[in-house]
Amino acid sequence: MSDQLHPPTSSLPGDDSRRTFMKQAGGLLGFTLAAPLAGPAERLTAYSSVLEGPSEMSLRINGQVKNLRLEPRTTLLDALREYLDLTGTKKGCDHGQCGACTVHVDGRRINSCLTLAVMAQGKEITTIEGLAKGDELHPMQEAFLKHDGFQCGYCTPGQIMSAVACVKEGHATTNDQCREWMSGNLCRCGAYPNILAAVREVAGQSRIMN
Repeated sequence: MSDQLHPPTSSLPGDDSRRTFMKQAGGLLGFTLAAPLAGPAERLTAYSSVLEGPSEMSLRINGQVKNLRLEPRTTLLDALREYLDLTGTKKGCDHGQCGACTVHVDGRRINSCLTLAVMAQGKEITTIEGLAKGDELHPMQEAFLKHDGFQCGYCTPGQIMSAVACVKEGHATTNDQCREWMSGNLCRCGAYPNILAAVREVAGQSRIMN
């Protein structure tokens, strides 16, 4: 009965040769692909080095060279706060979402919580502590005081650092433009109108901000 329902299938002429060809072709293809992939991997293993454990590094911060021994995974934010006692740069979200940790690297604003300290070697780092010239406040600092551009003050260092860069970039010529280019810095106290007034005042000044 079962033989009638499922009669044995007979191989058609050429089936064996086709199966043999496919097996051989698959093997050759795998060999061909494997060889090029192995080459770069071997070269990477032979010539790349991995940083393990604390390493010596040098950071130029506010015009001074600081020699540190840090883990490669240490962020610039933690290097500033935990190793150099430059606590003006604040840790807010630690995810690059609030802007409280904003500093300048080679004149450009960055989130220091998203930047590894080792990446900033050989570059000029400026923090909120480096804006004033002795007892003379930076124009942006003066403007924030004049317009009460803060309440609790926790976000203020990052706001000021971002505002300085915003003006230098030419992104504070209108209120809407200023809001857009300062949108990465959050103020949970809601001092945005005062912050905007401070930034727009400095943007309208003729003196060059250094």
